Amino acid sequence: MRQPCPFLVLPLLATVATGALMVSQARAEDAQSLPSLEVEDERSFPSDPGRTEGSTSYGSDRVAVGGKQVRDIREVPRSISVATRARMDDQNMTQLEDVARRTPGFLALTNDPGRSSIFVRGYEIDNALVDGLPAPISSIYGTQPDLAIFDRVELLRGPSVLFGGTGEPGGIVNLVRKRPTESFQARGTLEAGSWNNYRGVADVSGPLSADGSIRGRVVGAYQDRESFTDVTENQVGVGYAAIDADLDEDTLLSLGAWRQEREATPFSGLPVSTTGQSLGLSRSTFVGADWNRFENSSNEASASLTHRFGDDSRLQFGGRVADRSVDLKYAYGSTAVDPAIGTTDLIAIQRHYEERAYALDANYLKPIEAFGQRHELLIGADWRRYVQSLDAGSARGLGTVNVYNPSPDIAEPDIAISQRTRTEPEQFGIYGQATIRPVEDWTVLLGGRLAWAETRVTNRNTGSVSSVKDSAEFIPDVGIVYDVTPDIALYANYSGIFQQQTGTNAALEALAPRTGEQYELGVKARLGDSGLIGTFDVFRMRDKDRAVAVTGTTYYAEGAEVESRGVEAEIAGTILPGWEAEAGYAYTCTEYLKNATTASGGTYSTYTPKHVVSAFTRYTFQDGPMAGVHLGGGVRWLSSFYNVAGNLKIEEDGYVVTDLQAGWGFAPGYDVTLSVNNVFDEVYYDRVGGAGLFNYYGAPRNVLLSLKASF
Repeated sequence: MRQPCPFLVLPLLATVATGALMVSQARAEDAQSLPSLEVEDERSFPSDPGRTEGSTSYGSDRVAVGGKQVRDIREVPRSISVATRARMDDQNMTQLEDVARRTPGFLALTNDPGRSSIFVRGYEIDNALVDGLPAPISSIYGTQPDLAIFDRVELLRGPSVLFGGTGEPGGIVNLVRKRPTESFQARGTLEAGSWNNYRGVADVSGPLSADGSIRGRVVGAYQDRESFTDVTENQVGVGYAAIDADLDEDTLLSLGAWRQEREATPFSGLPVSTTGQSLGLSRSTFVGADWNRFENSSNEASASLTHRFGDDSRLQFGGRVADRSVDLKYAYGSTAVDPAIGTTDLIAIQRHYEERAYALDANYLKPIEAFGQRHELLIGADWRRYVQSLDAGSARGLGTVNVYNPSPDIAEPDIAISQRTRTEPEQFGIYGQATIRPVEDWTVLLGGRLAWAETRVTNRNTGSVSSVKDSAEFIPDVGIVYDVTPDIALYANYSGIFQQQTGTNAALEALAPRTGEQYELGVKARLGDSGLIGTFDVFRMRDKDRAVAVTGTTYYAEGAEVESRGVEAEIAGTILPGWEAEAGYAYTCTEYLKNATTASGGTYSTYTPKHVVSAFTRYTFQDGPMAGVHLGGGVRWLSSFYNVAGNLKIEEDGYVVTDLQAGWGFAPGYDVTLSVNNVFDEVYYDRVGGAGLFNYYGAPRNVLLSLKASF
């Protein structure tokens, strides 16, 4: 039975905030303040020099990820993609997993909306940045943010220890908040689609003072959708408020706060046969209980204070806090199905999870003129601490479900909480990077980080505490960039890896941290004068000293080593006026060079296809009788992937999905668009998993109608 979502109060909040901003705008007009563009021109620096909002381009040559300031993407010797606001809107991307599915080298392992696991170069992302400040991201606890409040998503491939701290080495994402604007604007979106999919977004921004030195913005979004899978449903709502204030012409204070709630009837996927084959079930098949439930709430805030000095040096302080709470209880299939019998055993889990995340950063950037060239020195320090409390239990013996005729009418069990833990990872780092231009067209980046990290795990049932501590670990990060022409740059990069591991070895000694390195070579180019960006890279990463659980014991074997290597290519941006495109290819190979418990040479990330191709393009007629009409389409091709569960190999041979789109900008600021996804109704597994769960069909053919308005 659907419960009313408390986020229905969002429209009221958005209405009040809209009214306040309209009043402020009216007062600003009465005071005959300067036009917004003149205000921005007179300011010492814009609040977000990399802003993509207001542009129709699918590409951006300005990024903040991979550093501590927005800079030209060619100056950063790393593989980076940017999902601009226009691209997210045009492709109906509302969750971070939607961006991952359409970005070369990234992968989303399907779960309920907002709960998919995001992988890059074979590794799951465990942290996500907002304006450069980290907090954990988790699939099972659904901590993905809704994208309505962000201007763009910057996706960096490869280790990010220098500025991101410890974490999985595959890559990281940086979500850049929408900032308040100098002039008044209001935008709204209404969407309706297959399976009762409804979404609305309201976004209002403008000056709060007559001179525009104080600016505000509010965003509210709510989505309620069911699915092609029976019983399941998902609601998410987010409310966001931001203020930017020019304390003086050289000092900017930026504040943002948001709350997100998510409710769902979760579905853990389908079982396979006892030989690991698909059972050929209907895509609407649901295995679970009608009392399945998932509830997540998150309160987050971030702040930054930036001061620019007369010599163009800059001092910046930033902080972020997140307070999250999750309650879940659901049943799912746990065993493979004998096709002659048709039943799978049910298991249920129940968890209450609370997480508080704190992050602080301070950095100073100093330009230096020497030897006829401009150089830069960046120094900084950061700190973060997470407090994660988990109460968990499970129940077996719930009976069986016939997958050919499943019923969700299952008695709800009382589940005893058996596991109570508190995990507290904390780290402090000092980092620095020198950007040296020894001669014209050459740039050398010399960086490094000193890291102190400690993870404490408390068993709240017994009171016992275990900890892992590493001090003054140095992780290097160096790169070189050569400007072949003003539009083409070659680069090379070496990045270190550092990641703590919890647990003990057979001698009950704390596990050593994972270390390693990545080598990357690439080229970045501006193609033509229209704003098209092209990138190409090759990489090889070694992840060393991995610990592997020893079956039948509570300890780990040390010494495993994984290699991830591959090639990535992408073009994104404007080809001709009105013609936007994004296309990419990724080849990824992951392999155990050493395996502490089994033979070496096996695939590490079996979920990751070796080959992925994705593309999307949209053309808007500029004049003539079809002016304002736009046509678009896209394709995604994945080669085969698999998972091994016990003695079963569960495999998807690969698939191609095609999407089409048509729309009309029927008046200035108004647009209506119809998207048809999976036009040819391809039947495929979007994810494969275990014997009894995590095997998900991709969505059948479906449609989405959207109406956008801006003022």
